[in-house]
Amino acid sequence: MHYNEVLIELPDGRYLEVATLGEPSGHTVLFHHGTPGSANLVKMLAPLAEDGSLFIVTSSRAGYSKSSRLEGRDVASVVGDVRVALDSLGRGDYVVVGWSGGGPHALACAALDAPRCLAAWSLASVVPTNLNFDWTEGMGPENVEEFALAKEGGPEYEARMAMYGDAFAVATKDNVVEMFGGLLSEPDKAVLEPESAREEFAASMRQGFEFGWRGFYDDDQAIMKEWGFDPTTITVPVSVWFGDQDLMVPRTHGEWLAKSLPTARKRFFAGDGHVSLVVNHLDELSAAIKTTYA
Repeated sequence: MHYNEVLIELPDGRYLEVATLGEPSGHTVLFHHGTPGSANLVKMLAPLAEDGSLFIVTSSRAGYSKSSRLEGRDVASVVGDVRVALDSLGRGDYVVVGWSGGGPHALACAALDAPRCLAAWSLASVVPTNLNFDWTEGMGPENVEEFALAKEGGPEYEARMAMYGDAFAVATKDNVVEMFGGLLSEPDKAVLEPESAREEFAASMRQGFEFGWRGFYDDDQAIMKEWGFDPTTITVPVSVWFGDQDLMVPRTHGEWLAKSLPTARKRFFAGDGHVSLVVNHLDELSAAIKTTYA
């Protein structure tokens, strides 16, 4: 499978790390990685591009890996960055896939970049925080604590982010599952049993924190504040995928999105967690994406 990384310059002078996977003759799929993460997480989606019909484009969001930081960014700001990335590659229309913390960024593309963005897949995405909604109910203890600190801000929160950054920067296949502690359910641990899966997961963490932890910090802050768009105004089709064994983004988030987005198509996967939701269903995801281009 052909994988390539490039560094492109953005109009404001920042740099964006962009990666592609597959054959350029395929239809364009734009992928937004989770929080934290980086461009090379796209390798976990390699089966999507195996037959050459889909070409996956992704990037390390601002502040992760070699991508320059954009301090104070909101979720909507990603749209301008990925437009430039797609233009630099000569890509036109696309569908967008966002996993976990990438979910809001995929929804931003669906809301703000239609009709170029044809459709969106929201995989275990969080919802906005400005809702009458218990945002952390059902999350593992690490997330509950992290988001409480993120909401409060200040030195303690930044120290916690720096600690995470130091740890994830040296993640390995042997310790990456342990690093996520109570955030990985049993179905998630099962799909990460193969050494190759753990190495891909760890490599994404290492790449993301190669030059520090501010991307993670900025991602948290972007998700916790106003997103810069209203997801309930999306007009392109959105497929909302979620499971009931997810300790990072509980089922309640998926249910809210499926109910509140006017074009939502709900896909509930009983027995799946945060990682297994994607890894176990790549064939279905591939088939669903291809119908958009049929």
